[in-house]
Amino acid sequence: MGKVSEPKLGDKREHIAYFTMEVGISHHIPTYSGGLGILAGDLLKSYADLRIPIVGVTLLSEKGYFYQKVDSEGNQVEQPVRWTPSDFMTLLPNIVSLDIEGRTVKIRAWKLVVKGGLGGQDIPIFFLDTNVDGNSDYDRTLTSFLYGGDRAYRLAQEMVLGIGGVRMLEELGYFINKYHMNEGHASLLIVELVKKTSLLLKDTKVGSESWNEVVGIVKDKCVFTTHTPVAAGHDRFDVQLFRKITNNQVPEALLQGAIHEELVNMTLFALNHSKYVNGVAKMHGEVTKEMFPGYTINAITNGIHSGTWASPPFKRIFDKYIPGWSADPFSLRYAMTIPKEDLWSAHLEAKKILMDEINQRTNLGFQISRFTIGYARRFTAYKRPDLILFDLERIKKVAEKVGDIQIVFAGKAHSQDTTGKGIIKKVYQIAKSINSQNCKVKIVFLDHYDMRLANILVAGCDVWLNTPQRPYEASGTSGMKAALNGVPQLSTLDGWWLEGHIENLTGWSLGPHPSDPGFKEDYDPGDEANDLYVKLEKVIVPAFYGNQEKWVDIMKHCIALNGSFFNTHRMAEQYIANAYLD
Repeated sequence: MGKVSEPKLGDKREHIAYFTMEVGISHHIPTYSGGLGILAGDLLKSYADLRIPIVGVTLLSEKGYFYQKVDSEGNQVEQPVRWTPSDFMTLLPNIVSLDIEGRTVKIRAWKLVVKGGLGGQDIPIFFLDTNVDGNSDYDRTLTSFLYGGDRAYRLAQEMVLGIGGVRMLEELGYFINKYHMNEGHASLLIVELVKKTSLLLKDTKVGSESWNEVVGIVKDKCVFTTHTPVAAGHDRFDVQLFRKITNNQVPEALLQGAIHEELVNMTLFALNHSKYVNGVAKMHGEVTKEMFPGYTINAITNGIHSGTWASPPFKRIFDKYIPGWSADPFSLRYAMTIPKEDLWSAHLEAKKILMDEINQRTNLGFQISRFTIGYARRFTAYKRPDLILFDLERIKKVAEKVGDIQIVFAGKAHSQDTTGKGIIKKVYQIAKSINSQNCKVKIVFLDHYDMRLANILVAGCDVWLNTPQRPYEASGTSGMKAALNGVPQLSTLDGWWLEGHIENLTGWSLGPHPSDPGFKEDYDPGDEANDLYVKLEKVIVPAFYGNQEKWVDIMKHCIALNGSFFNTHRMAEQYIANAYLD
């Protein structure tokens, strides 16, 4: 039996569906925890700009991830986020339901419209919500907390996203040609697609020719993006718990190859049933192949939405010298023609915004004229936020020798990541100590990290620091945001930086180079810290204080080379060409 006839990409009835556990559209809508959600929001914005027929599906997370406070001892305190969905979204009357552990759980949806830029079109994102009359008190909370609760809660959330999301799109009248799963959280949509497709064919008994055809049809519809080379980042559920929560609705034949050591691996489940699979940087694609041998893993390097992450001062000079840059970020390669004095003035304006933010919060007296390093992202062990603080006496000596250094930290640790919380406390207490000394180094940790603060940080620093342990950084995007605003990166060679790094032109590297014999081996953190101090003392800080013309030339190259390429417009076009079109 042949495939069911369906419209091709471009048919007015046809859409792509992008499923993601979290999405970051605005700091006012706290339905994101970090890079995964920000990336999803940026990509959906580019799809709107490019007039791609797509819909987003996510969870409402009505109590957000968490509001971060850091107390006087440096302890992270998680507080509920208070926001009102009706201020930003429209509640739809449609209701669908699904079976979770034998209970009927009702789901409604809120619709948020993402407006495309000049020449673009509006696209919807549907936020699924189980806080519905008739649901149990527990089930009403399933869309309350992003990444909250125990394993049973998480699996129930993934059922709402995957199975409930497909049912809601059908209820709303969408014809979906491709289902893009942003991480394994959404992979249970495969179960619903198999069920739906089975109704179109006869004799779909498991193992039959017709069953195999159903599975093949579903696979042709599915695209899967994996984001982490860290084993703990791949969702796995005890097989007995899985069967209990799903109420045995998942055919065992679908789970073949996804169960290992009595755990259902949601990444393997998605890999087994997706026609196109990709990692999020070239190196990450290779690492993923090693993690999951036997699968075809492609690579589409992440990017950022230029219109979102260019700071106001840089938007103004881009508008003046590169008209149309936000609709065509590739045109940012013409940043080389921007007068140096205008670029430097824009940087100082962006830096003043950051200095004002710091001084209003802390009264530490951070100054625009002083060399400023920024570090902001999730605080967890493999990202090594504290590497620059490895030898405090050394960093103080560097500042004494070549000039004042200001370091700005920000970022959240997962509520259950005690190691990450410990690093925040360590950084906070070191900052407290060093700021009380009469030295040329100042350090600050800014709490309540969100999209608003991130926007200020990536544009307002002089150098962006990134120190992950190789090869655990899948991509990273904060350095791309910095580059868009003319801020060079100092980073270990991992993730996207292997593609964006040109020494002394777009930034600087730490640790071994891929051509070095020991690149894939463990590298002593003390050696990498030493590399960091040497680069600061011998190259970076002297250039900042002593050669402004050279520094601004580096800023231009950051924008022209990295800002023009590492964007979600390019990503979107790659997904269309490689993943969505048959």
